[in-house]
Amino acid sequence: MQMEKPRFLPLYKRLMKTYRRKYRYFLTRLETVKPKGIDKIALEADKEVWQETDCLACANCCKTMTPTFTKKDIQRISAHFNQTPEEFTKKWLYKERGSGDMMNKKQPCQFLNLNDNKCSIYEIRPEDCAGFPHHTKKHFTEWVHVYKQNVEYCPATFKLVEMMMERVGKV
Repeated sequence: MQMEKPRFLPLYKRLMKTYRRKYRYFLTRLETVKPKGIDKIALEADKEVWQETDCLACANCCKTMTPTFTKKDIQRISAHFNQTPEEFTKKWLYKERGSGDMMNKKQPCQFLNLNDNKCSIYEIRPEDCAGFPHHTKKHFTEWVHVYKQNVEYCPATFKLVEMMMERVGKV
Protein backbone atom coordinates (compact mmCIF):
# COMPACT_ATOMS: atom_id res chain seq x y z
CA MET A 1 0.00 0.00 0.00
CA GLN A 2 1.47 3.37 -1.07
CA MET A 3 1.37 6.10 1.56
CA GLU A 4 -0.90 9.02 0.67
CA LYS A 5 0.62 12.51 0.54
CA PRO A 6 -1.72 14.73 2.54
CA ARG A 7 -2.34 12.51 5.55
CA PHE A 8 0.74 10.39 5.94
CA LEU A 9 3.30 12.70 7.55
CA PRO A 10 1.06 13.83 10.44
CA LEU A 11 0.18 10.16 11.07
CA TYR A 12 3.85 9.20 11.09
CA LYS A 13 4.65 11.95 13.56
CA ARG A 14 1.92 10.70 15.91
CA LEU A 15 3.17 7.12 15.58
CA MET A 16 6.73 8.24 16.27
CA LYS A 17 5.64 10.02 19.44
CA THR A 18 3.87 6.87 20.61
CA TYR A 19 6.62 4.36 19.75
CA ARG A 20 9.87 6.36 19.92
CA ARG A 21 10.99 5.01 23.29
CA LYS A 22 10.08 1.40 22.46
CA TYR A 23 11.86 1.41 19.09
CA ARG A 24 14.97 3.14 20.38
CA TYR A 25 15.13 0.66 23.29
CA PHE A 26 14.89 -2.24 20.84
CA LEU A 27 17.70 -0.80 18.72
CA THR A 28 19.85 -0.10 21.78
CA ARG A 29 19.45 -3.73 22.88
CA LEU A 30 20.51 -4.89 19.40
CA GLU A 31 23.83 -3.13 19.88
CA THR A 32 24.72 -5.62 22.61
CA VAL A 33 22.46 -8.63 21.97
CA LYS A 34 22.95 -9.66 18.35
CA PRO A 35 20.38 -12.31 17.39
CA LYS A 36 21.50 -14.95 14.92
CA GLY A 37 20.66 -14.05 11.33
CA ILE A 38 19.78 -10.42 12.12
CA ASP A 39 21.56 -9.05 9.05
CA LYS A 40 19.62 -11.38 6.75
CA ILE A 41 16.34 -10.49 8.47
CA ALA A 42 17.13 -6.79 8.03
CA LEU A 43 17.85 -7.20 4.30
CA GLU A 44 14.60 -9.09 3.74
CA ALA A 45 12.60 -6.54 5.72
CA ASP A 46 14.25 -3.70 3.81
CA LYS A 47 13.05 -5.12 0.49
CA GLU A 48 9.50 -5.34 1.85
CA VAL A 49 9.60 -1.83 3.29
CA TRP A 50 10.35 -0.30 -0.10
CA GLN A 51 7.39 -2.11 -1.64
CA GLU A 52 5.07 0.09 0.41
CA THR A 53 7.05 3.30 0.84
CA ASP A 54 6.62 6.38 -1.33
CA CYS A 55 9.29 8.92 -0.43
CA LEU A 56 7.44 11.65 -2.35
CA ALA A 57 4.54 11.28 0.08
CA CYS A 58 6.86 12.36 2.87
CA ALA A 59 10.22 14.03 2.12
CA ASN A 60 10.62 14.45 5.88
CA CYS A 61 14.37 13.87 5.52
CA CYS A 62 14.64 16.86 3.17
CA LYS A 63 12.40 18.97 5.38
CA THR A 64 14.03 18.28 8.74
CA MET A 65 17.58 17.02 8.17
CA THR A 66 20.61 18.21 6.23
CA PRO A 67 22.91 15.96 4.25
CA THR A 68 26.66 16.07 4.58
CA PHE A 69 28.15 17.41 1.35
CA THR A 70 31.40 15.78 0.23
CA LYS A 71 33.98 17.65 -1.84
CA LYS A 72 32.84 15.62 -4.85
CA ASP A 73 29.21 16.63 -4.18
CA ILE A 74 30.17 20.29 -3.98
CA GLN A 75 32.18 20.12 -7.21
CA ARG A 76 29.42 18.31 -9.10
CA ILE A 77 26.55 20.47 -7.88
CA SER A 78 28.40 23.78 -8.18
CA ALA A 79 29.33 22.92 -11.80
CA HIS A 80 25.63 22.30 -12.48
CA PHE A 81 24.88 25.87 -11.34
CA ASN A 82 27.92 27.31 -13.18
CA GLN A 83 29.45 28.30 -9.86
CA THR A 84 32.83 27.64 -8.36
CA PRO A 85 32.81 25.28 -5.39
CA GLU A 86 33.65 28.30 -3.21
CA GLU A 87 30.67 30.31 -4.52
CA PHE A 88 28.32 27.37 -4.01
CA THR A 89 29.65 26.75 -0.50
CA LYS A 90 29.36 30.41 0.49
CA LYS A 91 25.78 30.64 -0.77
CA TRP A 92 24.32 27.36 0.54
CA LEU A 93 26.55 25.61 3.09
CA TYR A 94 28.25 26.02 6.45
CA LYS A 95 31.03 24.07 8.14
CA GLU A 96 29.78 22.23 11.21
CA ARG A 97 31.83 22.73 14.34
CA GLY A 98 33.60 19.66 15.61
CA SER A 99 33.09 17.38 12.62
CA GLY A 100 34.00 19.94 9.97
CA ASP A 101 31.23 18.54 7.76
CA MET A 102 29.71 20.79 5.11
CA MET A 103 25.96 21.11 5.74
CA ASN A 104 22.99 23.06 4.38
CA LYS A 105 22.49 26.49 5.90
CA LYS A 106 18.72 26.09 5.95
CA GLN A 107 15.94 23.58 6.34
CA PRO A 108 13.96 22.47 4.50
CA CYS A 109 16.58 21.82 1.87
CA GLN A 110 16.88 24.63 -0.66
CA PHE A 111 16.59 22.10 -3.49
CA LEU A 112 13.28 20.61 -2.30
CA ASN A 113 10.12 21.67 -4.09
CA LEU A 114 7.62 21.85 -1.25
CA ASN A 115 4.64 21.57 -3.63
CA ASP A 116 5.49 18.07 -4.89
CA ASN A 117 8.33 16.95 -2.57
CA LYS A 118 10.69 16.51 -5.53
CA CYS A 119 14.37 17.37 -5.49
CA SER A 120 15.37 19.92 -8.13
CA ILE A 121 18.86 18.37 -8.34
CA TYR A 122 17.81 14.74 -7.95
CA GLU A 123 20.16 13.43 -10.68
CA ILE A 124 23.18 15.09 -9.06
CA ARG A 125 22.06 15.15 -5.41
CA PRO A 126 24.61 14.62 -2.61
CA GLU A 127 25.74 11.05 -1.95
CA ASP A 128 24.26 11.30 1.53
CA CYS A 129 20.81 11.96 0.02
CA ALA A 130 21.18 9.23 -2.58
CA GLY A 131 21.96 6.65 0.11
CA PHE A 132 19.42 7.77 2.68
CA PRO A 133 18.18 6.16 4.91
CA HIS A 134 21.30 3.97 4.61
CA HIS A 135 19.55 0.67 5.36
CA THR A 136 21.91 -1.47 3.29
CA LYS A 137 25.08 0.59 3.58
CA LYS A 138 26.59 -1.75 6.16
CA HIS A 139 25.55 -4.81 8.12
CA PHE A 140 22.60 -4.02 10.35
CA THR A 141 24.52 -4.69 13.57
CA GLU A 142 27.34 -2.32 12.51
CA TRP A 143 24.92 0.47 11.69
CA VAL A 144 22.34 0.40 14.51
CA HIS A 145 23.29 3.91 15.64
CA VAL A 146 22.16 5.25 12.25
CA TYR A 147 18.83 3.42 12.51
CA LYS A 148 18.36 4.98 15.96
CA GLN A 149 18.79 8.43 14.45
CA ASN A 150 16.81 7.85 11.26
CA VAL A 151 13.81 6.16 12.90
CA GLU A 152 12.91 9.63 14.16
CA TYR A 153 12.81 11.11 10.66
CA CYS A 154 12.13 8.36 8.15
CA PRO A 155 8.91 6.34 7.91
CA ALA A 156 10.77 3.63 5.94
CA THR A 157 13.20 3.19 8.83
CA PHE A 158 10.30 3.25 11.28
CA LYS A 159 8.58 0.46 9.31
CA LEU A 160 11.81 -1.52 9.04
CA VAL A 161 12.35 -1.39 12.80
CA GLU A 162 8.71 -2.39 13.33
CA MET A 163 9.21 -5.43 11.07
CA MET A 164 12.48 -6.30 12.82
CA MET A 165 10.73 -6.24 16.19
CA GLU A 166 8.02 -8.59 14.90
CA ARG A 167 10.54 -11.02 13.41
CA VAL A 168 13.20 -10.96 16.10
CA GLY A 169 10.93 -10.68 19.13
CA LYS A 170 12.21 -9.60 22.51
CA VAL A 171 15.93 -9.01 22.84
